[in-house]
Amino acid sequence: MKPRQLPLIEIAAELPIGTITLDRPQRLNALSKEMAESIVEALSRAKKYGFRVVILRARPGAKVFSAGHDIDELPQGKRDPLGWDDPLPYLIRAIEKCPAPVIAMVEGGVWGGACELVFACDLIVAAPSASFAVTPARLGVPYSVSGMLTFMNACSLRIAKEMAFTAKPMSAERAERLGIVNHSVPADQFESFTYDLARQIADNAPLAVSVMKEQLRMLAGAHSMSPRRFERVQGLRRVVYDSADYAEGIQAFREKRRPKFVGK
Repeated sequence: MKPRQLPLIEIAAELPIGTITLDRPQRLNALSKEMAESIVEALSRAKKYGFRVVILRARPGAKVFSAGHDIDELPQGKRDPLGWDDPLPYLIRAIEKCPAPVIAMVEGGVWGGACELVFACDLIVAAPSASFAVTPARLGVPYSVSGMLTFMNACSLRIAKEMAFTAKPMSAERAERLGIVNHSVPADQFESFTYDLARQIADNAPLAVSVMKEQLRMLAGAHSMSPRRFERVQGLRRVVYDSADYAEGIQAFREKRRPKFVGK
């Protein structure tokens, strides 16, 4: 299959393995609505193209895998920045529901919402240059319930809290040690190792793999929350995105300065 372009991504294949490459280097692969829709479209074509495994990556040698949400598309305030129909949650659901396993092949920094994107993938292979920073606290952004569940499914509760509260980058080595990534691989083996892993999966029965992926997805999401508790969480989040701190965080990011949060 010859490489195909969709807006801000490229699709290529050595059947039965497909590769989706993020291709917005001028914005550090920030996850805009257009890019998210293109990835969703590519994933929807996986079965049609004959992909048994999908690899999601940035351009080889990228310093940043993805800078996370496109900050220019976040609302200034008075509206949930991570609502059900917004681009990132829509993309996360597409990865989870894709019948083919999705492997995140990570070089460079993974920031903010891009951590949710990577953690939602079925397997993660990281190069030594990879790092992971959950950064909403730096922007004053209240993360969504489904996003928090993605983080909790990727690591222990204490590690999820550390990443969310400190916003500090975590190295690929530590992420592997904590079970957040499957493999941290030397740079000279990164490409061959990832595609060998994909071939091992692709050689197995695709229907069985697809069904087991769906079973695990449902089990991972089997957390009970009463409507009253969910409404309370949404109410707490609304306090944040209606706050002066939220507006300050977004403005400071755009002005490339350190935000001055006051807790209001």
